[in-house]
Order: sequence, then C-alpha cells, then structure tokens
Amino acid sequence: MLVVLGELAEFERDLIRTRTTEGRDRAKARGVKLGRKPKLTEHQKREAIRRRDRDGEPLAAERAAAPPVSQE
Repeated sequence: MLVVLGELAEFERDLIRTRTTEGRDRAKARGVKLGRKPKLTEHQKREAIRRRDRDGEPLAAERAAAPPVSQE
C-alpha cells in the first residue's frame, strides 16, 4: 500500500516538474526576466560608488567584509 502511494507521489512530482519547466520556457520565449530583482537600480549603484569615492566611506558590503574592531 505504501509503495503505491509513493509511486503516485513520485508521478505527481514529475508532472509538476514538467509543467513548471514548460511554463518557464514559455516565459523565457516571451522575454520575461526570471530571478530575483536587484536591490539597487543602476543609478543608485553609481550614486553609492560616487559617494564612496568622494567621501572615502566604504560601501555596506565592504564594511560587512571588514574584520571586527575590538573596543579595548
């Protein structure tokens, strides 16, 4: 009984995978951009770099990558 249920679940999963792949392919053919949207626009990126270069202030990613400073 459990074997039959397992086979049905596997079959349904294959159907879902097939439909998802077909949908993604159709969206790509229409020119839809897939994936996560960028946090910053190109203008915001240029502005952040300009401010960093002007003020000498590191970007947030650079600050996060820097080793922590002791308060001693």
